[in-house]
Amino acid sequence: MEQTLYEEVPSLDLADFYNGDSRARQAFVAALGDAYQNIGFVAIRNHFLEPELQSALYEVIQKFFALPDAVKQKYERPAIAGQRGYTGKGKEHAKGRNTGDLKEFFHVGQELSDEELAAEGYPANVWPDELPEMKMLAVQTYRALEKTGLFMLRAIAAHLQLPEDYFDDKVRNGNSILRPIHYYPIENPDAVPADAVRAAEHGDINLITLLMGASAEGLEVLRHDGRWIPITALPEQLVVNVGDMLERLTNGVLKSTIHRVVNPPRALMNTPRYSIPFFLHPRSDMSLAALSRCVTESNPKRWDDITAGEFLNQRLAEIGLKK
Repeated sequence: MEQTLYEEVPSLDLADFYNGDSRARQAFVAALGDAYQNIGFVAIRNHFLEPELQSALYEVIQKFFALPDAVKQKYERPAIAGQRGYTGKGKEHAKGRNTGDLKEFFHVGQELSDEELAAEGYPANVWPDELPEMKMLAVQTYRALEKTGLFMLRAIAAHLQLPEDYFDDKVRNGNSILRPIHYYPIENPDAVPADAVRAAEHGDINLITLLMGASAEGLEVLRHDGRWIPITALPEQLVVNVGDMLERLTNGVLKSTIHRVVNPPRALMNTPRYSIPFFLHPRSDMSLAALSRCVTESNPKRWDDITAGEFLNQRLAEIGLKK
């Protein structure tokens, strides 16, 4: 089947799906399916993240990353592969590379009771004492993006001709991660490895990623004809892309497209960039075995069966966070 070459990431209105009539819903599902089969990315408006909350979270994470490294390192948890709290500069690298990305980040997971955390097998969140407001802002953002992601997954289920609630129980209390990222300024570009970049080309691990507008340009996606195209979300949009888990579940029908964050021009390497993706993960016990409807004579099964938890652990080792 011939693939569409998009010149830019298509923009869709999520309200057409959750608040539209049957014709609007069908049009949304069709456009989403076409985009995810061809480029793996869409930009969404009328989601559930309020702009005031987004601005407030960006403000507090900039304060956190401005803290001295010794203070930030108090919140580093290598024993849990950095899945909660702070991960320092250059510690993560793309799969297949050894050079660390020019970034540092902070992970926020489900904010649940101790009993629920124990039942799910999740570590508790880590909150910086220096910024008590960060917890409320991060948790509210997490829940707004989780709600948006659930509606996106319902539309994806409709496209795949599955029951619309197919993903609901699989992502309830799922292992999703909110990741504020700081691409820190480089005062002396000659002092870093020649191949070091802000984020080397990679696919995301999870089902879908929801990304609010970053503080600067730099995100690019690799089209299937080998051309890189830039992505810049408008202030009112979220960019939502397919992750490797969803590609695996759909046997490659939906595309987890390779993307990267390129370095700015050398003269601007001393300027920071901030970004806050939300990686929507299912529960660890979800099977990623290919859906039977996605395995055909022309598209034979590509990958062995694996659970989401097993796949996550495998990938954390490949990107340098888990030994």
